[in-house]
Amino acid sequence: MENFGTRPSRRAVLALGAGAALGTAVLTGGSAHAAAPRTEDGVSRALSELEREHSARLGVFARNTVTGKSVRYRADELFPFCSAFKAMAAAAILRDLDRDGEFLAKRVRYTEQDVANSGYSPVTSTPEHLANGMTVAELCAAALDYSDNTAANLMLRELGGPAAVTRFCRSVGDRTTRLDRWEPELNSSEPGRVTDTTSPKAIGRTYAKLVLGTVLAPRDRQRLTTWLLANTTSENRFRAGLPKGWTLADKTGTGDYGTTNDVGIAWTPNRTPIVLSVLSTKKRADGPSDDPLLAKTAALLASALA
Repeated sequence: MENFGTRPSRRAVLALGAGAALGTAVLTGGSAHAAAPRTEDGVSRALSELEREHSARLGVFARNTVTGKSVRYRADELFPFCSAFKAMAAAAILRDLDRDGEFLAKRVRYTEQDVANSGYSPVTSTPEHLANGMTVAELCAAALDYSDNTAANLMLRELGGPAAVTRFCRSVGDRTTRLDRWEPELNSSEPGRVTDTTSPKAIGRTYAKLVLGTVLAPRDRQRLTTWLLANTTSENRFRAGLPKGWTLADKTGTGDYGTTNDVGIAWTPNRTPIVLSVLSTKKRADGPSDDPLLAKTAALLASALA
């Protein structure tokens, strides 16, 4: 059994803001409390049916870190991971650049052109931030909590470029995940592309090491987890599929070809950590993202593993 860390105490989880409300799943044909298939083959058949229902390619890696029970479906296939890289970029800053909060307090200036070149940027585009810049800590929070692309590009600039995320992944034993381009180009997600890709298993294990393991010092691990707990972009994905009372620290990713991703750690009401990594793509370049697919998958995994 892989040991990503021990269950957090109730006090520790509450200190991280784990009391944030989670939505109860309301899914077509059932809810997050629907009975899961009892066998591994049954879970695989259910995931295959979701693929057919949504005309998607679906990749799943999930593990109950206490029992060791896991679900793997296309877990080693490559998928574009889009904005899910932002957690690794923040972790690299915390581990490799920051010392006692000094680097996090650094103020970064940027221009309207930086925002225009980056695409979706709900936080960095505000007049106040354009005028005054943002600290590195604020950029990390904007990138993880609101998926702000300009913030992510500025983080990458501080790290030395996208290849720094790849090096960070290699340093924690992830031989698969690679980041090659900047926002928003990294989201092009063409079928067969190798650059800017990961596998459900690789990125799921990496997130587990960051949130539950010892890759980061305790204070940095808590800071990263706090950012992930405050994520606002998964209300219709994992948060819509997980049962009431579960806590979620995650990061989503969205790109062309209907790419719809969510990766993170969920804690059951008894504080059992469940690693959840779900990546998906479709065949059409202009295919829409598919939040219900991820919500249904999260509901299935929660029922199967908890």
